[in-house]
Amino acid sequence: MRSNTMITSRNDVTEMIIAAKVSKGLKWEDVAAKVGLSKEWVTAACLGQMALSAEQAATVAEIFGLDEEAAKWLQEVPYKGCLPTAVPTDPLIYRLYEVISVYGTTMKALIHEEFGDGIMSAIDFSMDIQREADPKGDRVNIVMSGKFLPYKSY
Repeated sequence: MRSNTMITSRNDVTEMIIAAKVSKGLKWEDVAAKVGLSKEWVTAACLGQMALSAEQAATVAEIFGLDEEAAKWLQEVPYKGCLPTAVPTDPLIYRLYEVISVYGTTMKALIHEEFGDGIMSAIDFSMDIQREADPKGDRVNIVMSGKFLPYKSY
């Protein structure tokens, strides 16, 4: 395993992973199966949003042909939620942003009505993304599950 360039940031490793994924014709689902975790979490980790354990990093490095230095970077706690602009410009990410812009207050009102004053955790969280067949055109089914964390009085 080797890298052809000097690594100066976690983003360098993300770019190496994406390049290797394309050149090897890999699917995130297959990478996740080798790591032993969900495709959603493993993809987030490979794209620089999660820190991997030493064992997970070694597996990812092997899959993508990365060296030990890159594997160490995969274990670093990343700067999370780092989109390049305040309002996303990528069409798919923008549409998810639009969903939150339009339905965010509804989600907040319904969560508060059901659970009380608090938040949904993005730390104790899982997500499942599936294709849903539909004769009018396939649909994207996204299920998010986050632990409810009530605000405390003090």
